Amino acid sequence: MNNFKVKMNFSDRMFTYTIYGLLSLFFLIILYPLIFILSASISDPSAVVAGKVWLWPVKPTFMGYEAVFKHKLIGSGFLNSIYYTLFGTAINIVMTLLAAYPLSRRDLYGKNVIMFLFVFTTMFSGGLIPGYLLVKDLNMLNTVWAMVLPGALSVWNVIITRTFFQTSLPIELLEAAQIDGCNDFKFVWRIVIPLSGPIIAVITLYYAVDHWNQYFNAMIYLNKQSMYPLQIVLRNILIQNDVNALMLTDIENAAKRDALRVLLKYSLIVVSTLPLMFVYPFVQKHFVKGVMIGSLKG
Repeated sequence: MNNFKVKMNFSDRMFTYTIYGLLSLFFLIILYPLIFILSASISDPSAVVAGKVWLWPVKPTFMGYEAVFKHKLIGSGFLNSIYYTLFGTAINIVMTLLAAYPLSRRDLYGKNVIMFLFVFTTMFSGGLIPGYLLVKDLNMLNTVWAMVLPGALSVWNVIITRTFFQTSLPIELLEAAQIDGCNDFKFVWRIVIPLSGPIIAVITLYYAVDHWNQYFNAMIYLNKQSMYPLQIVLRNILIQNDVNALMLTDIENAAKRDALRVLLKYSLIVVSTLPLMFVYPFVQKHFVKGVMIGSLKG
C-alpha cells in the first residue's frame, strides 16, 4: 500500500505543472522586491541613484545603516515603539475579548442594539478636531495614553472574534460548566481564552502591526522628541531630511546628500520591517486557522 501511486494522464500532469509554474511565478514576484530593497540598502549610493542595482548589491557598504543608527533618537524611538506596541496590544486584546464574548452569547439582552452602535462608529466619527480636543481635555497630550487609548478597540476585530466564539464554542460547553458551578468570569478565564489561541494570535498580530506602524497619533498628540516612536524618527530622517551634520562627516566624500537620502530610504524600510518579520513566524501557524474560523459566514 505504501508503494501505491496514482497514475496521472497527460492533462493531469499539465495541470500540475501549470499550478507549480504559477505558484513559482507569484513567489518570484513577491520575493524580488524584498531582495531588491535589501540589496539597495547595502549598495553604494551612487550605484543606487544610477539604477545599477537590479538584484544583488553593487559595491556593498553599510553607510546607510550607519547613518540611521547614528541618529540620536533611533534608540529611544525603538524603545518607545516596542513599549507602545506591547502595552497598546495588551489593552487591545483585553478590550476586544471583553466586547466580543458577551456579544457572542445568545442570552445577552439588547446585543443587536449594542452591535449596531459598534458598527455605526465604523461609518461615522467625530472627526480629527473633536478627537484632539477630547484627548486634550483628558490631559493625555504628551503621555503614553494618547498613543494607546484612542485606538483601544477595533470594531472589525470585535466582529471577527465574536464570530469565532459563536462558531467554535458550543452552548453545551457553557451549560456543562454552569452545572459544575462555574460562573461567567471563570468560564472565560479557564475555558474560553485557552480555546481561543488561534483568534487571539490573529488579532494580536493585527493590533501589533498597527501600533508598530503608528505615526499619525504621535504627530498630533506628542510634542516631546523623547516620546517619539520609531516611525516618527524615520519620517524625520527621510522626509524632512533631518540628518545631523556629524552623520555626514564620514560619508560626504563617498556620496552627496541626495544620494544618501535615496540610500536611507531603503535602509529605513529594512530597519522598520525586521522586528515584525521576526515576530510573524511565531504566530503564523495560528494565523490562517484563526482568520478562516473567525471570518464572516453566510
